[in-house]
Amino acid sequence: MYLIGNGRVITRDGSKFYENGAVVTEGKLIKEVGEFSELKAKYPEAEFIDADGGVIMPGIINMHNHIYSAFARGLSIKGYNPKDFNDILEGMWWKIDRCLTHENNKYSALAVYADCVKNGVTTVFDHHASFFDIPYSLDDIADGAKALGVRTCLCYEVSDRDGEKKRMESILENERMILRAQSDDSDMLKGMMGMHAAFTLSDKTLKECNEHRHGAGVHVHCAEGPADVADSLKKYGKRIIHRFYDNGIFEGPSLAVHCVHINRAEMQLLAETGTPVIHNPESNMGNAVGCGPVLHMMKEGVTVGLGTDGYTNDMLESYKVGNIIHKHNLCDPTVAWGEIPQMLFENNRTIAARYFEKPLGILKEGAYADVIITDYDPLTPMDGSNVNGHILFGMNGRSVTMTMCNGKVLMKDRKLLTIDEKQLMKECRASAQTLWNTINA
Repeated sequence: MYLIGNGRVITRDGSKFYENGAVVTEGKLIKEVGEFSELKAKYPEAEFIDADGGVIMPGIINMHNHIYSAFARGLSIKGYNPKDFNDILEGMWWKIDRCLTHENNKYSALAVYADCVKNGVTTVFDHHASFFDIPYSLDDIADGAKALGVRTCLCYEVSDRDGEKKRMESILENERMILRAQSDDSDMLKGMMGMHAAFTLSDKTLKECNEHRHGAGVHVHCAEGPADVADSLKKYGKRIIHRFYDNGIFEGPSLAVHCVHINRAEMQLLAETGTPVIHNPESNMGNAVGCGPVLHMMKEGVTVGLGTDGYTNDMLESYKVGNIIHKHNLCDPTVAWGEIPQMLFENNRTIAARYFEKPLGILKEGAYADVIITDYDPLTPMDGSNVNGHILFGMNGRSVTMTMCNGKVLMKDRKLLTIDEKQLMKECRASAQTLWNTINA
């Protein structure tokens, strides 16, 4: 049992806020949230974690990441000179994923999950690709999550781009992880059917993916770039969301990622099917594919969550960029103040609840004990009505000093407790160098 207290508590349970509060955890769950003095007296036997006047918050959820992309940091590829998004895919990402080994998967997973812990992210939905060696590659990622103590939902990127054998191996890798996760009673590991994007997926492939889902949802990129839409219209005479709908992709708890280039009819179809869209503002800007019309989607009733697409593991950084991109894109300084924090702090929790058994992203009795502390000391008054403004302008991932997931302390005083970080980074550099040599051979 832990008593995490002596700090301001943002519960995300409505606007409930404690100026000097505490969270009591017992096992994997939160037992009670309230005033620090009262809970300290009530639970004298609990191990005390001192927030030291900082802010106590729920662990953060990332609804879309690409762990394998970590080893692209600092990489220079011979002859790489992209002119558009398709050039970026073919010239960098597909070259990388065709060279990834199990060792690369292992170390990139450990490194990314470690970084997630350091940024207060306790739940990660990941979308993996390593076409050099597909079978059991998701186990490399799952083992990393377990080693760092992070809750995760995994899938493999099915695509037709590398031929029939690789396509089928990808489908079966998803099926294997789905079945593994369904037999895992820890509620720390989930599996989905991962798919790349419409322009690399035939109708035959969509059908076969559905046949191996076992009730799991699909995690797929949708209309990220304009070429994806043009391809769908040319080959199938349909826009992407309608094509996926006609092929049964949105049956079950599926995720439509990006949706930068969809129209109102597609938004309405996503709303009708209850399919969430995951917004990745930094990645969309970096790839110059456009600003997704997610504010319009929300008006149409679509549940929009927030992810990073591998661009960063700091969700508070993505919060800042998401707040700005829509103001810039619409030339309207009044937008996105409420919508982006709703995506991050409310909708991500709602979407994650479709996969995990207990509530996440909230501090209340019965929720999973995913708790973080930041060292933020507000220079202006802070209460339940203005916490988002304080987070937006006053915090980032490096403000996090303590991270707990599933009732286990993973980081304290900025020191990871489940792994030797310096040794890990040394091993990561060696593994990455081997990968880089292969890519540029």
